[in-house]
Amino acid sequence: MTLVFPSLVSPHIPTDSRSSSKPVKLGIMASGSGSNFEAVAEAIENGQLNAQIQVLIYNNPDAYAAVRADKRKVKAVLINHRDYKYREELDRQIVEVLLAHDVEWVIMAGWMRLVTQVLIDAFPQKIINIHPSLLPSFKGVKAIEQAIEAQVKITGCTVHLVSLEMDSGEIIMQAAVPVLPEDTPETLHQRIQIQEHRILPAAIQLAANSK
Repeated sequence: MTLVFPSLVSPHIPTDSRSSSKPVKLGIMASGSGSNFEAVAEAIENGQLNAQIQVLIYNNPDAYAAVRADKRKVKAVLINHRDYKYREELDRQIVEVLLAHDVEWVIMAGWMRLVTQVLIDAFPQKIINIHPSLLPSFKGVKAIEQAIEAQVKITGCTVHLVSLEMDSGEIIMQAAVPVLPEDTPETLHQRIQIQEHRILPAAIQLAANSK
């Protein structure tokens, strides 16, 4: 586990982590605003992440992530989970799209659906998720609200490899964020997102380099 406090997180990837000349081919999955998609795209443009985004998959028709992808000329594919009776059917369609776009690593950047063995088997140890807590604390939905309710003094965000159990799998990187007495879920979420945007690209590079 790598625990990274905000003051110690470098906005740049170390030089040796960009030594490979071959960009990693990413497929990004998002359900909402797509701010982490944007962070990954900016890290690529700035030379901080040696990768290219092959496709964005989104499951909500109104997800702003699709607008962000269109602005960057990244192919965006809607796979609406409401059209599938079983999670396995949804994941089979997702795998088909990812493979069609030659994806090597799958990045769940605000993907609000549980995955099945279908997706895990298609990309073993190559699916990354970001979660707004210091796992293993506060798994699942409303992690930020859980932290405030528990009256913890520190929470944060975690980038980890995806396993079948929700919000589990090997931790790649974490960033700690203090919980202030006056925090609301909205204010705390804003500060956590700042750290998400910093560590997600770094964790992708770290994971890709380790394989």
